[in-house]
Amino acid sequence: MTTTPATGSGAALVVDDQRDFAVGLSRLLAGQFPDWTFTVRESGAEALQELEHNDYSLLITDLRMPGISGQNLLTAALARNPALTVIMLTAFGSVETAVAALKEGAYDFLTKPIDQEHLFRIVGKAMERSQLLMENMRLREKAADTELGPMLIGESQAMRRLRKSILAVAASDYTVLIRGESGTGKELVARSIQALGHRANAPFVTVNCPAIPDSLLESELFGHVKGAFTGADKNRKGLFMAANRGTILLDEIGDIPGGVQTKLLRVIQEGEVRPVGTNEAAKVNVRILASTNQNLEAKISDQSFREDLYFRLNVLAIHVPPLRERTEDIPRIASHFLLTVCRELGVPPKELSDEAVGYLACRSWPGNVRELLNLVRRLAVFCPGDRIEAAHVRQAETGAPLPSACEPFSPYKETKQMVVEEFTRSYVHRLLEHTQGNISEAARISGVERFSLQKILKRMNINTGDYRKG
Repeated sequence: MTTTPATGSGAALVVDDQRDFAVGLSRLLAGQFPDWTFTVRESGAEALQELEHNDYSLLITDLRMPGISGQNLLTAALARNPALTVIMLTAFGSVETAVAALKEGAYDFLTKPIDQEHLFRIVGKAMERSQLLMENMRLREKAADTELGPMLIGESQAMRRLRKSILAVAASDYTVLIRGESGTGKELVARSIQALGHRANAPFVTVNCPAIPDSLLESELFGHVKGAFTGADKNRKGLFMAANRGTILLDEIGDIPGGVQTKLLRVIQEGEVRPVGTNEAAKVNVRILASTNQNLEAKISDQSFREDLYFRLNVLAIHVPPLRERTEDIPRIASHFLLTVCRELGVPPKELSDEAVGYLACRSWPGNVRELLNLVRRLAVFCPGDRIEAAHVRQAETGAPLPSACEPFSPYKETKQMVVEEFTRSYVHRLLEHTQGNISEAARISGVERFSLQKILKRMNINTGDYRKG
């Protein structure tokens, strides 16, 4: 038998709508590669859900499946994790389709019925590739920690996945669509991509698209010549030329008007800009990053955003998670912000009490990281002492004056009980929303005995039926 390369350890996902085949294949591979774990899923939809919640180095998927095909799964999986190694499985007569999948980013393909030695050889090489990519990513993460410091704070799974995506896309020059709610840090992600790529020392230009009037946006982006319109008293280079050899971030790309969309498509396709008032085009070498908090697919449906431009921008995609999906990062983020703000103000460092941290961690944060930063700024400015309590946080939220050093606080036990009660109610609410009112699952996740959890619900008059769907 052919010797397979050393593969280290890792996790692989096997996807095929024929369960018996998928299980047999995973068992065969587990016997040959005992240091790897193999998970089986029977559809593209199940596979996408699995990839969303767990990290995998290798994906082995059938090409023809009902619902989400292997081709569509490949595209979606690589959009989530560009470093994922994908092997396609196909019937003998579909080799042309498999070759097309290779052009879309698949590592290799295997034809059914599968030859065992060929299987081990291809999978072994794919695993070796995954290990090399992971090692390279680890080295780049170390460099990123030194280079970017605490710019992307957090150790939640969502943040680890985000950092991996940033490192993966930074290595290329493809356009990137950065999606996320307002205040999540999309511009920070864009700057990180540029800082970790080969254009790190080149210009980085940010364009706030909604802030520029539609009538001026074309001129701002592509420049104009003297006399092109009223007030154009001299030639002007646009922002694309200012970003030449570097990176341009088109912030809130969903707000640009249709005419500019058409000209932006030309820039991406041809690598050239045409200033307003002239037919002469100038070549530019710019990496394009775009960000949005809007549903571009809906805008395509109502014909306010060009579908061809969407596909040009969405070559690589990054999703920036909202703060409510990584609440475990809040204590570290808040502490970092507080230290930074105190340094900016030139005041002695302040610290957050445990109760204050607990209060911050159980808020929903609709404004995300930006909202948290603004609240910390208010606390740093108005909190009189060097320790911030939960009472300070609550008052800072409402805009009420914070208690001065001479004003008496409520008794310690009373204040603590109020904060604990508030935290417990918010925690239980989020827990039951997540489990859809399933008490057993809620007890398992929280580590609280089922009986104790039921007592808490009864004391707080919380009805689990309110959280059940349907």
